[in-house]
Amino acid sequence: MNRRPILKNKYYLYLTEFFAGVSVMAVELGASRLLAPYFSSSQIVWTIIIGTIMIAMALGNLWGGRAADKNPDPDRLYRRLLIAAVWIAAIPVLGKYVILGISGLLVLTVNTNFLIIAAFCACMVIFVFPLFLLGTVTPSLVKYTVDSLEDSGSTVGTLNACNTIGSILGTFLPTFVTIPTVGTAVTFLLFSGILLVIALVYFFSAKAKLRLCLLTLVLFVLCALGSVGNSFAFWEKDLTYEGESVYNYLQVKETKDRTILSTNVLFGVQSVMMKEDGLTGMYYDYALAAPVMAGLEEKAAPRILILGNGTGTYARQCAKYFPAAQVEGVEIDDKITDLAYQYFDMPDTVDVTTYDGRAYLHAVDTRYDVILVDAYQDITIPFQMSSTEFFTLVRDHLNPGGVMVVNLNLYADGEGSINQSLCDTIASIFPAVYTVDVSGSTNRELFAAMDGDPKAWLTEHRRAVVDEALSTQLERVEQRMTAYQGGGHILTDDQAPVEVLGMRAIDGLIQEELTYYKEKFKTEGISGLLG
Repeated sequence: MNRRPILKNKYYLYLTEFFAGVSVMAVELGASRLLAPYFSSSQIVWTIIIGTIMIAMALGNLWGGRAADKNPDPDRLYRRLLIAAVWIAAIPVLGKYVILGISGLLVLTVNTNFLIIAAFCACMVIFVFPLFLLGTVTPSLVKYTVDSLEDSGSTVGTLNACNTIGSILGTFLPTFVTIPTVGTAVTFLLFSGILLVIALVYFFSAKAKLRLCLLTLVLFVLCALGSVGNSFAFWEKDLTYEGESVYNYLQVKETKDRTILSTNVLFGVQSVMMKEDGLTGMYYDYALAAPVMAGLEEKAAPRILILGNGTGTYARQCAKYFPAAQVEGVEIDDKITDLAYQYFDMPDTVDVTTYDGRAYLHAVDTRYDVILVDAYQDITIPFQMSSTEFFTLVRDHLNPGGVMVVNLNLYADGEGSINQSLCDTIASIFPAVYTVDVSGSTNRELFAAMDGDPKAWLTEHRRAVVDEALSTQLERVEQRMTAYQGGGHILTDDQAPVEVLGMRAIDGLIQEELTYYKEKFKTEGISGLLG
């Protein structure tokens, strides 16, 4: 075996194992952020990421052990680290193109479970190879560190401890430090750079493979330069803001008449501000029926609570049309709240708390006249805010005559759909439930009350509304309100498969949108599609 002098120092070998563990977890967390703008950050996507990485690591362990027995040359291990480092550095530059390419190929051929299959294929192509290489580290290092059978147990134990401690650090650093501070792309570069340094120190100490080292350095620098100014939404031009938080990819874009927040590149708008201070034409306008139903104009000190405040679209509207109301917002992502004040003119009168919506209800005993639940983002529906236990909490925080309004943002009907499950769950708590489909979108607004009929309340109170545009909008809502009769699809804290139901809804939307292109592809092939 070619035993380089540096390997006589076991601390260097332990350091290699430590940073291999750091890098594996950092790549795993980076993978979740890389995939989230395209496939969401649901439990299903996390399952795909973890499963794929476990496959890669298992194969790497198996092959690495056999390779070390067959040819225990440590040069091979550190060459693999060089390759893994460059591959990981290239992920932020090329990863999104791979994702879109795979999605484009599958979308015309896969009819069901598109997001699951596309996310799995993307993970396999992007992440399996470098993590397979990192999986070879432990069995290879065992070969170089074990001197005799007498100390083999303690040596292997120390290696595993180094790997585990590294994995712990690689879990916390990206989530709480690097991704929120410098972003996903730089996170990949930082941890791939550490691997590169470990391998370069090995080869430089022996003055070996210098050409290979120079090549990998050049490739790494090119990847780093390619990541500068790199955007998830590379098709977007002149974004006002692009950044990341602990929870989200964040994007602010301005058009002629509005400012828009998107937290998920391919799934539309999460918040909007009209530059001329009017109705938005979106679901927020429909939700304004709730304060009218609750008769806020007739109450002395009405209160409105928004769970999922975002950048404050609904809060601004409530402050404009119902100035006597005290508006409170709850938003788990403090960076979104910062953007609300910086770009979206959040009123100073709105009190925003950084907290989970359900945890907030547990923490306060205040009662409200209107509670808006707007915490469902594409298919990322927090199960803890979709169950009977949650909606019971909301009910208990409503004043007599109060109204809950819920934004259901996946238009999905049919037996066992996500909307049916949510509506059935709500109807099991609230005796009066109405829904209204939002024109030109996949949103559906749900209104629920305990001690009266929301539609009758709207009829009673809307005529007193002075603003002409709002009055017209309220009339439209009243005409479209449909009473909902509950069924047996109840979500509970114990069983709330919202990710699976959400994926099913997204599949339906994708297939519906692509029907024309699929027919074109079937009849005329690629040439017809391109034409």
